[in-house]
Amino acid sequence: MSKISQAFKNKKKCFIPFVTAGDPDLAVTKELILAMASAGADIIEIGIPFSDPVAEGEVIQRANVRALNAGTTTDRLFEMLAEVRQLTQIPLVFLTYVNPIFIYGTEKFMEKCRQIGIDGVIVPDLPYEEKNELLACCKAYGVDLISLIAPTSDDRIQMIAREAMGYIYVVSSLGVTGVRSNITTDIGAIVSRIREVTDTPVAVGFGIATPEQAEKMAALSDGAIVGSAIVKLVEQYGTAAAGPVQEYVARMAAAVARA
Repeated sequence: MSKISQAFKNKKKCFIPFVTAGDPDLAVTKELILAMASAGADIIEIGIPFSDPVAEGEVIQRANVRALNAGTTTDRLFEMLAEVRQLTQIPLVFLTYVNPIFIYGTEKFMEKCRQIGIDGVIVPDLPYEEKNELLACCKAYGVDLISLIAPTSDDRIQMIAREAMGYIYVVSSLGVTGVRSNITTDIGAIVSRIREVTDTPVAVGFGIATPEQAEKMAALSDGAIVGSAIVKLVEQYGTAAAGPVQEYVARMAAAVARA
């Protein structure tokens, strides 16, 4: 059983925060990961900065620019995460795109993930129909390739869900990432369709920012994913972000645990 699967087995519901690696620098990212782990996060998603992040809204796009301007590279990120792995064994998941993996070298990338202890990858611009080459490499190195299911997936929902690994990332709203005041998608119906074909855990992301939203989404699924709201705190507090992020994650993790 993977560490991701174990996390969902151990907890009734999982809280999954996201940060952009290297924003404002990798030393702060290390602090943030450790702070979130100590605050009750169950799994942490880490965005590898990329110049063309098609799935991200303005908040995370700005974080990508700051991280790249700070000199963040994939190799430096791996070096920092090797240090993190001396201090915590919390499951870590990369969010990245096809191009950075391809440029780095797919097999080299996955081998590094196994060496460092990266448990999964999310690749938003990887179509289901084209995933097999990357999937084979993920399986060879014990890395879960985590599937995204959007409200527009409709008749594709069960097709994607049947082959899912780790957890299924259900996108709560159409469009790019970002905080939303209301989430109107019928998440319960999507989760029900998924659960007809798989027992892979389901976590909901995109737009969740408040404890109330997190609790509601976790009640309908197996967990809640929060990104933009955390990245906003990092943008606001910069090198002093670890404390505010830790407090926020503690509130959100408690809300998810109540679901």
